[in-house]
Amino acid sequence: MFLKSLTLKGFKSFADNTVMHLEPGVTVVVGPNGSGKSNVVDAIAWVLGAQAPSAVRSQKMDDVIFAGTAKRPALGRAEVTLTLDNSMGLLPVDVSEVSVSRVLYRTGESEYSINGVPCRLLDVQELLSDAGVGRQQHVIVSQGQIDAVLNARPEDRRSIIEEAAGVLKFRKRKEKSERRLEATEGSLLRVQDLLREVRRQLRPLERQAEAARRHGESELSARGESGLGDELVRVEQLRERARGISMLLVERRRSYERDRGQMMDSGVIANLEADAAGLRSELDEVMAAIGRLEPENQELAHDEAAFEGERTAAATLFDHIASSSSAATAAAEVRGELRTLRASVEAADSEHRRLVSRLAGLDERQA
Repeated sequence: MFLKSLTLKGFKSFADNTVMHLEPGVTVVVGPNGSGKSNVVDAIAWVLGAQAPSAVRSQKMDDVIFAGTAKRPALGRAEVTLTLDNSMGLLPVDVSEVSVSRVLYRTGESEYSINGVPCRLLDVQELLSDAGVGRQQHVIVSQGQIDAVLNARPEDRRSIIEEAAGVLKFRKRKEKSERRLEATEGSLLRVQDLLREVRRQLRPLERQAEAARRHGESELSARGESGLGDELVRVEQLRERARGISMLLVERRRSYERDRGQMMDSGVIANLEADAAGLRSELDEVMAAIGRLEPENQELAHDEAAFEGERTAAATLFDHIASSSSAATAAAEVRGELRTLRASVEAADSEHRRLVSRLAGLDERQA
């Protein structure tokens, strides 16, 4: 595997788009001091993932972006693309050429891509590690580095050999997995501490909740649950009666619809008037019963408010205590039944008025 081309745009002294084609063998870059020869090596190190500004001979990373001259303005980004020949298949991709690109903006954002597809720095490092091009970049030997390698400690020399052999990436993955395991163990210890603390606080809360539940049941018995049951029975009876009246009115209306269009005799009119009088009498009885129940309804509403306050106080102590709200629920059902009863009575009265109006019309037609 060898370098095929290097494309630079806005990197250090390369303000224009510059493409260097490299042939197999030895390629030499010749020029006077300050012409930018070292910038070519810095560009290769930078596109391979150099993170420290000192690795590319800079004070800060955005120094690699063309800073401008007296005749040319500064640029907003630096871009380097390195094309590698993969005809031997050393890289685990099914293409003969692999292009690695890096772009840096003055805002500090950095982007990597492989063959034009955005990727992470880790993806670039793992792709090139199999070919012996690793993060330490021992393939780039600068001035004085040969002496540093020869005089390096055995541990440093071992890392260089491991990287060249493709073992270093697996050791890095192992170290990363070990760090994650250590962090997970610390999280488990923290969770266990939290569970112990919650269990310690749960026991007294359970005792308080049980005491509140017993207190709520005793209060309900003392307030007289039987009297409330009697009122519910009476309301149920009135509701059944109103339902019967409504059904009777519906049946009468259906009967009238069947007979509509025919002349009615005086006997039918008399029967209708008698039925209407009977219905009016029953409605008066229902209204009177509702009037008698109104004080009791107000008393039930007062009891309902009292029960609701006690239930709310007990519920704040423990969320799952709900048995003390049965009386309030029953009272709410009573009020709902009374509203339903009033609606039925109003519907019956409306039907009665309609029948009376119809009878008056029949009287006129008979006359």
